[in-house]
Amino acid sequence: MGKMLMKGNEAIGEGAVRAGCRYFFGYPITPQSELPHYLAKRMPEVGGLYLQAESEVASINMVFGAAGAGARVMTSSSGPGISLMQEGISYLAGAELPCVIVNMVRGGPGLGNIAPAQSDYFQATRGGGHGDYHLIVLAPASVQEIVDLMQDSFDLADKYRNPVMLMGDGVLGQMMEPVDLGEEKILSIPEKSWAATGRMKREKKNLINSLYIVPENCEVHNIKLGEKYKLIASGEQRWEEYRTEGAELIMVAYGTAARVCKAVADLCKAEGMPVGLIRPITLWPFPGRRISELAETAKSFLSVEMSMGQMVDDVRLSVNGKKPVHFYGRVGGMIPAARDVFNEVQFILSGGAR
Repeated sequence: MGKMLMKGNEAIGEGAVRAGCRYFFGYPITPQSELPHYLAKRMPEVGGLYLQAESEVASINMVFGAAGAGARVMTSSSGPGISLMQEGISYLAGAELPCVIVNMVRGGPGLGNIAPAQSDYFQATRGGGHGDYHLIVLAPASVQEIVDLMQDSFDLADKYRNPVMLMGDGVLGQMMEPVDLGEEKILSIPEKSWAATGRMKREKKNLINSLYIVPENCEVHNIKLGEKYKLIASGEQRWEEYRTEGAELIMVAYGTAARVCKAVADLCKAEGMPVGLIRPITLWPFPGRRISELAETAKSFLSVEMSMGQMVDDVRLSVNGKKPVHFYGRVGGMIPAARDVFNEVQFILSGGAR
């Protein structure tokens, strides 16, 4: 098909359609409104359903219903909208229902603003709603990767019967880049024998449930979920490395911040400074295993984020006290400047500490 220029939010929509998603329930909120706008036109073209719900609370419960019936389904929002969905997301995880939730993060807390941020990291990786559960969280850094990870998102959701969150930010949603969509493939969507689609000659009816009144039964269910999360954590850690070989300082960044840090690594290379970057692609499971390995040779780490410091906690846990972990962040919709991050790197390498 060749390359075409696409906006990030629209690329998410097209990637979802090509991944076999045929149901979208959502509510517009900046900076992701182009995604539902795109799917409002695109879904009917492929025999799918687009429905603008009356709220984010309604959206996520419609997702629950479609997922329970075995459909490939998604919703999308930004910070305040995702906050409203938390109870439904917890229900989806508890009932082990596969779906995809897109969060194009904006500045907060509260209504904040409509500028790009990464301050929803805790909400995404720590559950956000009630109970012991995890989402699989993927963080693209380009429009092309958005398309590629949409297919992975639906596949991972089905593989583990778990909600998957694609977490970007306002920059990735609004920017336009060349995208190779490739040829449309014949989809192989796994059979969902557990889905609530009627009796269908089965001896027993399927039930979709996250309610376990008897404490012993609820404990058994939570332990079962915990075993699944261990399996995901051991097998699905993803990351990208850039100039890490021989690096004395390694930056850790994802999404838009990682794009800035790649430029910083290049500036450092030109100045003869041994600096590299590891970019988590899965925010959960966090690629702690690889960061722990890098801590054997690197002298220090710098977590660069568009937040007051959230992912830095996972970096510290992964390094486990072996080496110093520093933090540099911009907040409220501000994007780190390459020159400022470079100056921070220079300061750390010269023995500075804050």
